[in-house]
Amino acid sequence: MRRTIKVNGDLFVVMISERRIKARVHQLARALNRDYRGKVPVFIGVLNGSFIFFADLIREISVDCEIDFMKLSSYGDAKISSGNVRMLKELNCPVEGRDIIIVEDIVDSGLSMEYIKSLILKQNPASFRIVTLLYKKDAVKTNLRLDYVGFEIPRDFVIGYGLDYAQRERNLKAIYRLREPAPGG
Repeated sequence: MRRTIKVNGDLFVVMISERRIKARVHQLARALNRDYRGKVPVFIGVLNGSFIFFADLIREISVDCEIDFMKLSSYGDAKISSGNVRMLKELNCPVEGRDIIIVEDIVDSGLSMEYIKSLILKQNPASFRIVTLLYKKDAVKTNLRLDYVGFEIPRDFVIGYGLDYAQRERNLKAIYRLREPAPGG
């Protein structure tokens, strides 16, 4: 594993190793398997960023389940969310009366997740839960409650394991954080 990488002229350093990610995904799946024993939840991945986490998590799920995806946009190619959330791909599954689990790669401002929550709750699910790999607690602008959190991280810009920088570097096996440029560099 590379300890540092350069993307678009910016230097990134490892924040969370592949080994730590795998171990935490396994722990999250164990909790979900326990909490949903005897039920058939619908896991909904938020594209594009959650796809690697979603795939790894769903392979660890042992309860009977269904999957679906939705796609939102609030970043574009920027490092900071615009705060304007738009729906790009809607759900294909019925929500009413179902146990819904949203799978997200990262919750930072919380605005996208509030948008999803509002959209889903209008459809009367039996239950609604959120699982996120990364949580920037200090950046959240809402009173959003998360049910399953992989790692709480600072406000750093991060890439890898599905998270991108202008659509690049999603395929990295670890999560990297932006290292601030050295003075004069």
